[in-house]
Amino acid sequence: MSASTRILERERRGGYLGRDVQMIPHVTGEVKMKLRELAMGGPRGKQLDVVFVEVGGTAGDYENGFYIEALRELAFEEGPGSTCFVALTYILEPSILGEQKSKAAQLGIKRLMEAGVQPNIVACRAKNPVTDKVMEKIAMFSNVPLKRIFSMHDRTSIYSIPDAMRQAGLDREILSILSLHDRVDPAREDRARASWNTFTAKLQADRQHSVTIGIAGKYSSLRDAYASIEKALEHCSIELGAKMDVRWLETSDIASASDAAGTFEGVDGIIVPGGFGSRGVQGKILSVQWARESKTPFLGICLGFQVAVIEYARNVLGMTDADSTEFSSNTTYPVISELPDQKRLEGIVGGTMRLGAQDVQLAAGSLASFLYGNATSIRERFRHRYEVDPSFITQLTAGGMVFSGRHPTHPIMQVLELPIGAHPYFIGGQFHPELTSRPVRPQPMFMGLIAAAIARKSPEFATTALGRRWLRSASAATASAGA
Repeated sequence: MSASTRILERERRGGYLGRDVQMIPHVTGEVKMKLRELAMGGPRGKQLDVVFVEVGGTAGDYENGFYIEALRELAFEEGPGSTCFVALTYILEPSILGEQKSKAAQLGIKRLMEAGVQPNIVACRAKNPVTDKVMEKIAMFSNVPLKRIFSMHDRTSIYSIPDAMRQAGLDREILSILSLHDRVDPAREDRARASWNTFTAKLQADRQHSVTIGIAGKYSSLRDAYASIEKALEHCSIELGAKMDVRWLETSDIASASDAAGTFEGVDGIIVPGGFGSRGVQGKILSVQWARESKTPFLGICLGFQVAVIEYARNVLGMTDADSTEFSSNTTYPVISELPDQKRLEGIVGGTMRLGAQDVQLAAGSLASFLYGNATSIRERFRHRYEVDPSFITQLTAGGMVFSGRHPTHPIMQVLELPIGAHPYFIGGQFHPELTSRPVRPQPMFMGLIAAAIARKSPEFATTALGRRWLRSASAATASAGA
């Protein structure tokens, strides 16, 4: 529940005893309460050591002023050593002048200090390394020691920044500010650093393979909408040693099978991501059809999962007007719809959404289980409203579709796949797997997609150690199912 909702409900219950509800102290108080609840309870009831909070915008913006005030109050109330304020500023370098200018950064930090927040660390974004002269000026006018001014200039990879921070001693400075030196486990820290260094070393290694991945979405003109997908692909390409060409494909431009054929020519793997609304959905369905019929490795995410069900029902099971009730309320075959429990919440805007981390039970011997290391239970993050209608599950499974991931107790389908013999890699998740991908822990469903795309182009990849880990052969699938 958001802070604003809690305030409104408390006011309606008479919690403020008729007094005026004010931004200060009521809104700031709710912000502080939410942060304290997070610190004490954590996502799973575990007390946290550190809570990271990002306040967007620019110091002086009306929109974030109350959040800055809330954090100022929180730091005061919790006392010294409780908070570390990091001010992110930008160092201008006009090409016509040929030198860096710090005046704008100084003024921005001054506005923050006028709000009562004294930065402990200043991170300076810039195109080129920030000069000593500029950092000395920033230190002088921000009351921040020079050793706590850090140059965050453009690099060949953002993944080189953590090690640069470590070499600058910034990690130790933060531990000192927060009095956390005695909480550090040196052995664990060494292992984590070794793992990270192994990852960053792969950034510099030669890429043995090259693949082209098509992302068939309805927001392709706004790349930020798929930023997490792009990062998940990057994590996998580094791990698998592959050069990756990502093609951003607008499904609103795909109106026929011939359009799909032209759009996906030369593509080694296809991702159909999530989205809301009917625009571009027909293009997504045609994209899934192309992936299935051409046996191109496919990953469907959220809406991509749903249109995969619709496409299969239409073109394999003969339900010609199969659809989702989100797009057609009059369809004869509403294979995707809201469940009865959700429909009872229809009057609450957003009340029918399934949000956040949920458990997914995986079928033993399935492709999904194989990808997750033969796990039978995983936890992924959801954001959707519509589901596979339970009344069609029997028909869909009898027709060859496998629902390998389900809700532990309810008839909610969460992962679908086609048997390995029918398709080399065809899988979809009702959740958003891209949100759980990490540089040193690439997301399994994305890893399987990229591995299958590599193998499609270079069959010998299947015989390598990475190929054996991420590619499930038809014979192995049969043996696993038999076991």
